Amino acid sequence: MNQWFERLTEQVALAHDEAAVRATLEKLSQEAGFGAYAYLSLQAETHTAISNYDIEWQQRYLERAYASIDPVVRNARDKFEAFAWSNEASLRMSKERRAFYGEAGEFGIRSGITIPIKAGFGRMAMLTLASADADFAQGQQLNPVVAASAVAQLHARLEGMGAKPTFRTPIRLKSDELTCLRWSAEGKSMRAIAIIENTTYANVAFFIRNAKAALGATTLPQATAMATKFGLI
Repeated sequence: MNQWFERLTEQVALAHDEAAVRATLEKLSQEAGFGAYAYLSLQAETHTAISNYDIEWQQRYLERAYASIDPVVRNARDKFEAFAWSNEASLRMSKERRAFYGEAGEFGIRSGITIPIKAGFGRMAMLTLASADADFAQGQQLNPVVAASAVAQLHARLEGMGAKPTFRTPIRLKSDELTCLRWSAEGKSMRAIAIIENTTYANVAFFIRNAKAALGATTLPQATAMATKFGLI
C-alpha cells in the first residue's frame, strides 16, 4: 500500500477545502478495497472524528466513550506504529472487547489497518481504513514510515483547515462552569471571578474542578484552551 499512501499525500495536498479532503479519503479508501475510513483525534478525554462510518455507529462510539475499550485505539496508544487488525474472536480477548467487536461488525467494521501518530502537546491522531471482510486487512503490506508520514500530513491539513468533525465526544458543562472558564480566558483569577460573580472562592473552585473533569483537562489553562477550541466559550 505504499503507493496508496503516496497518492493520499498528493491528493490531500491538492485538496482546496475540507469537502475535497473527505472526498479524497472516501475515493481512495474504496480504490484500496476498504469500505470505510475514520480519522480520529484524541485529546485528553475528548475525541473528534471525521469518518464515513455509519452515523449511528459514530454517535454510539463517542457517546458511550468506546475509545476507552476499543482494542484498536489501545493498540495504537501502545505501539504508535501502523498495524493490521481483525475482529475475529480470540480466547485471550475479554468479554467486553468481544462485545465491542461484535457491535462494530454489525456496522461492517470487521478488519482494517490503523496508522497512529503523535500530534504534539499530549494529543494523538490516527487514520483507520476498515473492511467488512474479517480477513481482508491482514494481507495488506505497508511501510510504517511512509504510512505515518502520509497521516501526519493529513492531520496537519485538517487542522489547518479547521475541519468540522463528523462527531465529537459530547461535552456537557453547566452555565456556572462555562462562566468561570470564560472569565479565566479573559485573564481573571479565581478570586477575581468570585467577586465579579458575587459568589465564593470555594464555589468558583468547585465549578472549575467540574469543568476540568468534564473536559478531561488537568489544569485550568488547558481546560480554558480546550473550551475555546471546541467553541464552548
